[in-house]
Amino acid sequence: MAKAYWIAFYRSVHDPQKLAAYAKLAAPAILAAGGKFLARGTAAHAYEGGVLQRTVLVEFPSVADAAACHDGPAYQEALRALGEGSVDRDLRIVEAAE
Repeated sequence: MAKAYWIAFYRSVHDPQKLAAYAKLAAPAILAAGGKFLARGTAAHAYEGGVLQRTVLVEFPSVADAAACHDGPAYQEALRALGEGSVDRDLRIVEAAE
């Protein structure tokens, strides 16, 4: 089974307090679901139309594990804390190349 990567790109943050509340709940939920944070922070370089934006990269044992984390009750609670409109982000789950 191939590993999976959860990649979140934050285009903008409108409410830093809600983002902090989300992070306080999301990190333990992700770790409990088998996720391992590989990178968190603003991009060091951006090329080919990229943007220097906050990026989070998490490794999971599989796509199924990553999706189960996202759809699970603990992470959904974190999303409720984040609320609508507090950030503009793009979250993707991709399977690792073998």
